[in-house]
Amino acid sequence: MKVLFYRYNSIIEPDILAAFQEIGLDCDTFDLEMTEKNLSPSELILRFGRYLLDHPADFVFSVNFFPYVSEICEKFHLRYISWTVDSPVMELFTSSIQNSWNRTFLFDRAQYDEIHPLNPSCVFHLPLGARTQPKDQLFQQTSAACRKKFSHEIAFVGSLYSEKSPYDKVQNLPPQVRGYLDGIMRAQENVYGYYFIDELLTDDIISTFAECHPSFYRLPESSFLTDRITLSQLYIGNKITAMEREDTFRTLGSHFHVSIYTGSDTSRLPVENLGHAKSLTEMPVIFHESKININTTSKAIRTGLPLRIFDILSAGGFVLSNYQSEIPELFTPGQDLAVYTSMEEMVELCHYYLEHESIRREIAEQGRRTLMERYSMEAVLSRMLLSAFQDAEQGESS
Repeated sequence: MKVLFYRYNSIIEPDILAAFQEIGLDCDTFDLEMTEKNLSPSELILRFGRYLLDHPADFVFSVNFFPYVSEICEKFHLRYISWTVDSPVMELFTSSIQNSWNRTFLFDRAQYDEIHPLNPSCVFHLPLGARTQPKDQLFQQTSAACRKKFSHEIAFVGSLYSEKSPYDKVQNLPPQVRGYLDGIMRAQENVYGYYFIDELLTDDIISTFAECHPSFYRLPESSFLTDRITLSQLYIGNKITAMEREDTFRTLGSHFHVSIYTGSDTSRLPVENLGHAKSLTEMPVIFHESKININTTSKAIRTGLPLRIFDILSAGGFVLSNYQSEIPELFTPGQDLAVYTSMEEMVELCHYYLEHESIRREIAEQGRRTLMERYSMEAVLSRMLLSAFQDAEQGESS
């Protein structure tokens, strides 16, 4: 079976490509979005269609959902398999999501619950996975000096979202609206496992915010996207993430030595900023060598587990994560990873696990074993393909 992998340089793509090859697929890649950044959408569509004509495949795959890829595959009567790793993915709300040749896999159950009714036979829930083999090979080649360099008490790798908050571009928002939104965002920041922002947004607040934002996001075509979804997930979700990460590392930094690998501004935080980490050669070593690796899930990921948890576990690292409602479904808190439900509990758990090395190491080892048994990339992709190709005629038009 041959797959044409549509790539745009997502961090998870190399693992998926290698796993496809491991399970015996013949892999071809379409890399134009990575190599030619200035192509117009129409040229990209034309080039992809021509490539598909010249390079037949049994299905097309991409990380996240691309409406134009879906439209071309619909015309070719070719399965288009996509798997989200982000939230929100606004393209999921385009009319293309209803195409019968789609097989759309969503890692976050809340995202699935939202999109599944739009195409019930073609939308699936599928948590993420990771590969351990490349990390094992990397560790064998890592010198003692390198291990020491990337060893930390408490480490975090990623953005603080301060530069990823389109909410901050809103202008002249009435004080009462700004105050209300500030209040519900602070309340949501302190609640894990349930996202209630949608329920607290009135039509008047939504329309006022949209009017005051110079580039409020709307899809240019008929779609299922509402301003409520856009404000709740794209604007407020990202803003709360930025607030929470700043508060998280201000709190942690006041109690411990915290090392952060980020390009975000940390000048106001009591942490050590070590800049960017190389994804393939440095990040796994950080996860493996650091005593505690912090995961703070983007608030727009309402129930699911972000890729970062799988990255850390696959490197044999110890995870301390905020609570997500899907965590107990996939892993056992206290055995595979540690979970906090408040800032106070986060600090308490850091103290405890820094003082109990053997327990911490046992949890990291068990978490890696669980990942290898249930969520290796090869196993997860095999489940994906089984779902994508069962009942071959289901949902397809001739």
